[in-house]
Amino acid sequence: MFLHTVNDCRTKCNYCEDTFYSDTDIKYCSDECLSLAAPYAGTSNPNYRGAKEETTCELCDQPFSFYPSEKQGIYCSTCVQSAEWQEPPSKSGRDNPHWNGRKNTQPCAICGETVERWPSEFAENAVLCSESCRFEWLSEAFTGAGHPNWEGGDPGPYGTGWASVRRQALERDGYECRQCGATTEDLSRNPDVHHIVPVRHFLEADGRSVEDAHTLENVITLCITCHRKADFGHISQQALRELLRD
Repeated sequence: MFLHTVNDCRTKCNYCEDTFYSDTDIKYCSDECLSLAAPYAGTSNPNYRGAKEETTCELCDQPFSFYPSEKQGIYCSTCVQSAEWQEPPSKSGRDNPHWNGRKNTQPCAICGETVERWPSEFAENAVLCSESCRFEWLSEAFTGAGHPNWEGGDPGPYGTGWASVRRQALERDGYECRQCGATTEDLSRNPDVHHIVPVRHFLEADGRSVEDAHTLENVITLCITCHRKADFGHISQQALRELLRD
């Protein structure tokens, strides 16, 4: 066991050189001497990385000084505060926060025209380039088993006589929808020809055939939209017959 005397705790202040007593390894006798000595100034600072350097602001061409440890001296403090150095962020391509890849191209399900869209914009069921193609696709998609009122059975091919009566109906109705008046020019295609009494009713009736449905008295020219309305029962058979009489 060692015994320490008072003399063992004496040390000399690094600033005023007075002798003082301390049980710890301190170098200054008081806070005042510590402050006056400024041990953290200049090269004594543990974070010291050299003096300031001089450069010229790239915006205003004025000289300014900076600490190399802070950042590369490109702009002076005045220009930095004015934010004139900032450039608007790019939002094109991959720089856009909503970037999810390039646009995809697919052919239109009706006319084959190339459709370019973002992946999230493509329809789940079909790729369609325009409203007219969408209407035509809907008309085809809701025919037969796709129709909400479908009761089963497939009328199959319309048989002989359909092409002829369809052409006669278009000529009789002037290639215009008898319900709304839309023309071939308005639709960018010929209107549809609709069976007032559906073909399947003739197939289900005894002594009848599919050809019996193809008469001018049982067909009427309708645009795609009105054709769908008639298929869904929103235009009654009686109303369609009255249009024919008019």
